[in-house]
Amino acid sequence: MHDLTPDTFLEVENGDPEGAEHATPSARPKRPSGSRPANLRPDALAGRARYLSGRHKPLYMMQGLDASFDAVFFVSYHGSMSGAPATLSHTYNPRAISEVRLDGVIVGESGINSLVALGHGVPVVLITGDETTAAEITPFCPGIHSAVVKSSVSRFAADSRHPVEARELIHETAREAVRTLQRATPPRITLPATLTVRFRNPDLAEMATWITGVAGVDAVTVRLTDEDPIRLYRTFVTVVVLTRGIAE
Repeated sequence: MHDLTPDTFLEVENGDPEGAEHATPSARPKRPSGSRPANLRPDALAGRARYLSGRHKPLYMMQGLDASFDAVFFVSYHGSMSGAPATLSHTYNPRAISEVRLDGVIVGESGINSLVALGHGVPVVLITGDETTAAEITPFCPGIHSAVVKSSVSRFAADSRHPVEARELIHETAREAVRTLQRATPPRITLPATLTVRFRNPDLAEMATWITGVAGVDAVTVRLTDEDPIRLYRTFVTVVVLTRGIAE
């Protein structure tokens, strides 16, 4: 696993907007940041991508997406907390959540975030990360283009491609994803959909049931069901934010 400097990380990240722009010259990606709002240099982003950052985003990583977008790229994703092997594995908050299932299938952040894409009718056409990451999204986004840039050894170690090779692979995969965009469809998630969340202790699960629409299943597990995928996602994010207060 590379300990990338911010500039090297940016070079790898820039593979996807450049690939998209080469396939469709009018493409202008918008790039939301993750939990670290200063992890990229906005002035160095390729493709004149817009940069969405900041601490509080009501739709978390999916903030800014709407029905006007042609496609979604999931870049630098990781496997779920219960996925193995999966370097840097977690599902939103590793101190609180040990497993999430979507309609009975173990899901990572990619599948959960796909609920928002489904709500707007936008296909998810690219994911980059390790093999586990690519495999976990496939049940919900069949036909997605995957750029596997590393092989996970454990949660703490990975065998990664050289950054130049990783960028080239992401670039080519992104270009192919955009080239075949006409065949892409929104995520295949049956509605109403159900998220089942297993916590690390009963206190977290009990706190989650304070939220309307969240029902207890057992001492450490809750269930959320909704016919509106964006509302389901918002409820899940509310669970994440609320339980963060007592996670340790």
